[in-house]
Amino acid sequence: MIKDAFIFMFIFIAATIGTTVFERVIIPVFKRGAKQPIYEGGPSWHMKKSGTPTMGGVGFLIPFTLLGLLLCIPAHFISGKQSAISLFICISFSVLNALIGLLDDLTKLRHKENKGLTAKEKLFLQTFTIILFLFARASLLGVESKIYLFAYRVDLGILYYPILGFILLGIINCANLTDGIDGLAASVAFSVGISLFYLAFPVSFTACVLCALLIGCTAGFLIFNIHPAKIFMGDTGSLFLGAAVASAALEVGGPVLILSSSAVYIIEGVSVILQVAVFKLTKKRIFKMAPLHHHLEKCGWSENKICISAIFLTLLSAFIFLFLS
Repeated sequence: MIKDAFIFMFIFIAATIGTTVFERVIIPVFKRGAKQPIYEGGPSWHMKKSGTPTMGGVGFLIPFTLLGLLLCIPAHFISGKQSAISLFICISFSVLNALIGLLDDLTKLRHKENKGLTAKEKLFLQTFTIILFLFARASLLGVESKIYLFAYRVDLGILYYPILGFILLGIINCANLTDGIDGLAASVAFSVGISLFYLAFPVSFTACVLCALLIGCTAGFLIFNIHPAKIFMGDTGSLFLGAAVASAALEVGGPVLILSSSAVYIIEGVSVILQVAVFKLTKKRIFKMAPLHHHLEKCGWSENKICISAIFLTLLSAFIFLFLS
C-alpha cells in the first residue's frame, strides 16, 4: 500500500508539472490564432473575455495521455494484464472524445463564432466512441451485466450496455455544459478525481492511476484557468474530462458511481432540460439563465464562489454515496 501511495504521488506530481509546462508553452501560441468566440446569448459581462485563447485542454490532454500510456507497463506488472488493458481502453476513450472536442473547437475558430459541430454530428461521433469503448471492454475484459446498487447486486442482462452507454453519453455532454465559467469544469473534475481516488485506493490500481492523472492535470490547468482565466479548455478539454471522469468511476464502482460522483454535471444538465421544457410549455423561465452556473452568476455569485460550491457539492455527494454503500 505504501509503495502504491508513492507511485500515485509521483503520477500526481508529474501530471501537475507536465500540464503546467504545456500550458505555459501553448498560451502564447494560441493567443495568436485560437481566441475563444464568446456566445452572444450568454451573460453580457462575459464579452470582456473575448480574445482569451481556447483549446487549453490540449495542455493537459498531452501529459495525461503520455503518462497514462507509459503507466500501462508498470500496471501490467503491479496489478496484472487486465489492469493494463483497462487503463489503455480508458485513456483511448478519453482521447477519442477529446478529438471530437478538438474538431468542434476548430470548427468554431474557422467560422469565428460560437457554433461548432451540430448537435447531431456531435451525438453521432460520441455514440460511435461509446460503442467502441463498450465493445473493447466486453471483448477484452469480459461481458458485464450486473450493477451494484448500494448493498444490492442487480443483474440487468442485455440492458446493461445500453443503459451504461446512455449514462456515458449524458455525463460527457453534461461535463461539456459545465464548462461555462472560469475554473468550473476543471474544479469539478479535480474534486471528482479526489473523491474517486479515495474510493478506489483499496479497490482498483487502474482507477487510482486515472484519478491521480486527473487530479494532477486539473490542478496544473487551474493555475491558468481560475478567474480571471488566461486560457479556456474548450470542448477539447471538457469532453476529455467528461470521458475520463466517467471511465474512472466505472473502474471503481460501475454505472451507479458514475452518477453519484457526477452530481454537479447532472444538476447542470437537468437545469438546461428543465429550462427548455418549462419554457416550451408555459413560455416562462424558471432560471434567469441556464445552465445553473449562469443563473447563479445573475444572482450575484462570483465565478470563484460557484467553483468552490461545486467542489463542496461533489465531495459531499461522494461522501453520501460512501455512507450509504
